[in-house]
Amino acid sequence: MKILVGIDESPYSEAALEFAKKMKWPEGTQFKLLSAVEPVVSSYAMVETPAPAMLEDVSREIYKLRKEATARLERGMRDRGFKSEAIVVTGDARTEIVEAAKREHADLVVVGSHGRTGITKLLLGSVASHVVTHAPCSVLVVKGTPPAA
Repeated sequence: MKILVGIDESPYSEAALEFAKKMKWPEGTQFKLLSAVEPVVSSYAMVETPAPAMLEDVSREIYKLRKEATARLERGMRDRGFKSEAIVVTGDARTEIVEAAKREHADLVVVGSHGRTGITKLLLGSVASHVVTHAPCSVLVVKGTPPAA
C-alpha cells in the first residue's frame, strides 16, 4: 500500500501524521511525506518592495527549513518501523498533493484539517476539501484539535 501524507508543519498535519502512525497498516506499506512550500511573492505596490535577490534568499531559506522539518518527521516514521520518504516541492499544496498522489500511484492520501468554515474557508481555501474532490484515490481527513490560544 502506498500512502501519501500532506505535511505543513501545523498542529493539524502533525495530528494527521500521528493518526497514521497509530493505525495498523498492511505489511510493506510505504509512506511518502509531502510538504509544499508556497512561492514567496512581493507586491510592487508596496513602498519598500524587497529586491528579487532578497526574495530568492528568503525562498531558499524557507525551503531549507521545510526540508529539515519534513526530514525530521520522516525519521520519526522510520524510527517507528515504517518505510518512508520525505518530499518537499515548491507550489500550491492543493495542487501538489493531488499531482503527487497521481504520480506516486497512491492508494490513500492523509491530510489534516483546520476545520475552517464559512467566510474563513472561502477566503483561505481548504487544502483538505480540494484534495478530497480531486485526488485519484481515497482521502483520509484527520481533524486536529485547535492549538491553545
